[in-house]
Amino acid sequence: MRLPLILQIISSLCLITTMAALPISWSKHGCPEKCGNVTIPYPFGIGPECSANSSFVVICSNDTIPPKPILKSIDMEALSISVHGTARVKQPVSPMNCSKEQKTQSVGISLVGSPFTISNHYNSLVMLGCQNIVWLRANKTTTVGGCMAICEDTSTDTTCNGVNCCQTTLPPRLQEIQYTYRSFQSTNDSFCGYAFPTDKKWLREDYKRFKGLQSNLLNPFDQEFGYAPLVLEWELDDPLYFSNHASCRYPSRYFSSYSDSCSNPNLYSSYFFNENDYESPTKYCSCRHGFEGNPYIPGGCIDIDECSNATLNYCEGGTCINTFGSFTCQYSDNNIRSRVKIPLISIGSGLGALILLFGSWKSMKAITKRIKANRKRKFFKRNGGLLLEQHLSSSNNGLYKTKLFSSKELAQATDRYNENRILGCGGQGTVYKGMLIDGRIVAVKKSKRVDEGDLEVFINEVVILSQINHRNVVKLLGCCLETEVPLLVYEFIPNGTLFQHIHDPNEEFPLSWEMRLRIAREVAGALSYLHSAASTPIYHRDVKSTNILLDDKYRAKVSDFGTSRSVAIDQTHLTTRVLGTFGYLDPEYFQSSQFTEKSDVYSFGVVMVELLTGEKAISSVRAEVGRSLATHFLHSMEENHLFDILDARVLKEGKKEEIIAIAELARRCLHLNGKRRPTMKEVAVELEGIQGLKEGSILMQNHDENKEDHLIEIAESYDFSLISGSIHLDTTTACSPDVHQPLLDEP
Repeated sequence: MRLPLILQIISSLCLITTMAALPISWSKHGCPEKCGNVTIPYPFGIGPECSANSSFVVICSNDTIPPKPILKSIDMEALSISVHGTARVKQPVSPMNCSKEQKTQSVGISLVGSPFTISNHYNSLVMLGCQNIVWLRANKTTTVGGCMAICEDTSTDTTCNGVNCCQTTLPPRLQEIQYTYRSFQSTNDSFCGYAFPTDKKWLREDYKRFKGLQSNLLNPFDQEFGYAPLVLEWELDDPLYFSNHASCRYPSRYFSSYSDSCSNPNLYSSYFFNENDYESPTKYCSCRHGFEGNPYIPGGCIDIDECSNATLNYCEGGTCINTFGSFTCQYSDNNIRSRVKIPLISIGSGLGALILLFGSWKSMKAITKRIKANRKRKFFKRNGGLLLEQHLSSSNNGLYKTKLFSSKELAQATDRYNENRILGCGGQGTVYKGMLIDGRIVAVKKSKRVDEGDLEVFINEVVILSQINHRNVVKLLGCCLETEVPLLVYEFIPNGTLFQHIHDPNEEFPLSWEMRLRIAREVAGALSYLHSAASTPIYHRDVKSTNILLDDKYRAKVSDFGTSRSVAIDQTHLTTRVLGTFGYLDPEYFQSSQFTEKSDVYSFGVVMVELLTGEKAISSVRAEVGRSLATHFLHSMEENHLFDILDARVLKEGKKEEIIAIAELARRCLHLNGKRRPTMKEVAVELEGIQGLKEGSILMQNHDENKEDHLIEIAESYDFSLISGSIHLDTTTACSPDVHQPLLDEP
């Protein structure tokens, strides 16, 4: 009975002894393994005879000490080469010569025609410097990413995420890189920093040295930055030399499986999907489980002796015997009896534990219920519930309609926050569609966690929003504070966002010119109410077309007050860290970090331009004057090309007098000097005046000379010879901002 086992053990020991005598060979037989301090594994080799093909030839340069390896096909110095499909190379870095005009520059890398690609998993595009913006382009035309950095001398940030330094991801399988950049402060072709792709690990580990260079970049200098490491991915499809104990795979963090052999990669291919590139991942080979070495060399995968390392085997209480590619465990009779006792003891202990659990089931149920109640109470206090109760207990605060929902009620309403109920996700949280017990359809916003220092501000916002009673502001119905993160309950608005209707129009119900004018009036009225008619002035701070909803009658509803702030009546601005959406962000606020009511006016001006042109706030198509719609619009106005950029439906349905009046109002809202922008109240009144101009029923009282002169200036600023047909501006119908208009009627 035991003879076969003994023979197997003896055979395995002999085989292991033979294998142990064989050292791991990384290069082709008879070829040097190293150039200087760098190991050169096959399919790479020093000289054409030692490499798989001409793409993997390495030249060992003896001009330096130690010698340095050069990848001949791409003429780059290799810092390290891995058989797992990567190579770390040394790339030159050139400075950027910036100005306020856009410039395009190519990174000095060309991998076309080689098996090498720039790894998007290990690298990122880094822009070192400040007050600069960089766009990454693929195929020299398509913008695929970008970032912007601001200046801060005293910053302690070490993440390179926008302060003195920024970075962006790379698309997969790139063999060339081109980027466009522009400076906010340079006035001529002067040094302003560097932009280059580099190894994310190097950026993270060498950040102290990198940080020192950043501080110097705040005051430009003439020294060259030199070089930075870059990780390339390579691929070898020729299976002639693969080891019999290797497997081909694709890199990924999440999925893994092995093929039987690299000798035929088409059989049992294992797919390792890169999360950034599902269509063309880079394929590489490695030794199968139980082996180590170079999978690209015949016999290059050597058996691992699992018995020499206790962490590689599980023969606890027995004898480990190494086999080819694996190991076995041998146990004596005493070991077997001991192993049988262990399950019996475990079963007995389990039965005893079940009896104890069954006996204490009722008490545990009560304890669990109490724990849940305490947990809810803890969340309620942490989320500011006591502070909100104080406001609710007041008799004159107008909060009698605000409801405190239970966590159970909202969980049932949203089907336990089912993913199918998600209406949208944003920087402030996730919004779910729900139905309350009484049948009302609501939107439940699951906010991000509120810090203790922001509790008073958060509760103050809930109180303020509960008091807002305006027909064009989404109504806050209540909140729930007994969950880990606060939940806000709003009325449900069924017809989506203004952004969707502008940029993905419904052919059955498109946005007419009349609807666009009405939506602009309604949004302006709502913002005017928040700024000047609410009990406490409120700055929205994120006005954009995606935060303007349309109800069942396509009336505008301003939503998403997650970043809004209330201010004292005598307060002129808020000093905060810069928040907002690129394209709608007030440049003055971006520079000073001081948000005023005129910052909301600027964002509303961008929305007005969206309604006029049908274009997005940010687009790579507008390369000549910048991606910003505001910049494009102002440039077109200055060049008297307004009617060249308007939406086709606006040109078809709108009167030229109305279009020019709206465009001029938008231009004033987008003025770079916030003091020269109108207030939202003035904007709302002017929009009502334009509506009155259309209906022929304009209020004539309080008509002052300033308004008349202003409209005359509008008319004179246009070159009407460029516009077909005649346009008549009746300056006598202008409505003064001081005239009382019924803009803020509450529902």
